[in-house]
Amino acid sequence: MLRIILTRCLWAIPTLIVVSFISFVIIQLPPGDYVTAYVAELRRGGEYLTDTQVELMRQDFGLRDPILWQYARWITKILLHGDFGQSFHYNAPVSSLIWDRLGLTLLLSTISLVFTWGIAIPIGVYSATRQYSVVDYVVTIFGFVGKGIPEFLLALILMWVGFSWLNMDVGGLMSPEFDTAPWSIAKALNVLEHVWIPIVVLATSGAAGLIRVMRANMLDELGKPYVETAYAQGFSERQVVWNYPVRVALNPFISTVGWALPALFSGDVITAVVLNLPTTGPLLLQALKMQDMYLAGGFILILSTFTVVGTLLSDILLAWSDPRVRLG
Repeated sequence: MLRIILTRCLWAIPTLIVVSFISFVIIQLPPGDYVTAYVAELRRGGEYLTDTQVELMRQDFGLRDPILWQYARWITKILLHGDFGQSFHYNAPVSSLIWDRLGLTLLLSTISLVFTWGIAIPIGVYSATRQYSVVDYVVTIFGFVGKGIPEFLLALILMWVGFSWLNMDVGGLMSPEFDTAPWSIAKALNVLEHVWIPIVVLATSGAAGLIRVMRANMLDELGKPYVETAYAQGFSERQVVWNYPVRVALNPFISTVGWALPALFSGDVITAVVLNLPTTGPLLLQALKMQDMYLAGGFILILSTFTVVGTLLSDILLAWSDPRVRLG
């Protein structure tokens, strides 16, 4: 097991380097560059720059250098100093821009993930053990509806309900007067008043899909001989279900850590834009739109790191929870 972990960690280093290079190149594939997008934005506002000024901007940003040189300069700063570079659009260090929004992103994504798993696992188990019951049919309908409704549409509906019927301040994670205020009990309560909408939106689709996965896996396991043997030994239904088939049925949940971990970092971009959430998702979208290569590249590199780490964790957890994986 230790050898596998060390091998995966060693392979992670060249994997991240290759992914970072490919991402850096892909960001620059669209026509133009950041200066092109910036000049177009100025022209929409009625301002114009001369060709000389545009060329000087490109030279100042180092956009005239070869791509390989730009990448080498960027990755060297990251490896030696942890410096992700300077954002062209925001004129600020990439690290500070990401870390400023990372706290709220992790808070929101973690609560949503816990809420999703807390709903999906027990409901999926109950639905499987009570197959074709009224509850099973209700859960099935919820699963189809939850997966069928787009998250942004559900967000708009909940915002309208909260504003029109509940007379609540919707949008964002807090009221404007608390944006720059220090943390206090009043600010924490204000965040709780706003956070329920994004949590419900993010958890509904995820829980709807995972309930179906849990139910299907449980139905596959409940008919196997080891379950019948456990019943024959005199164990109660609760002991048999939760000690044996549930452990095996949880494997898909554990294996999703590989993509759940980067999802904690990025959040749901479309939902965040609709709800005006100050998370990292809209910042990544803006960086891609403006071709802010260092900001977008920093995001993608961090997401790649989270993906590699998440995949490693899921492999370790699977081997720990399922002896068949460990012995195999």
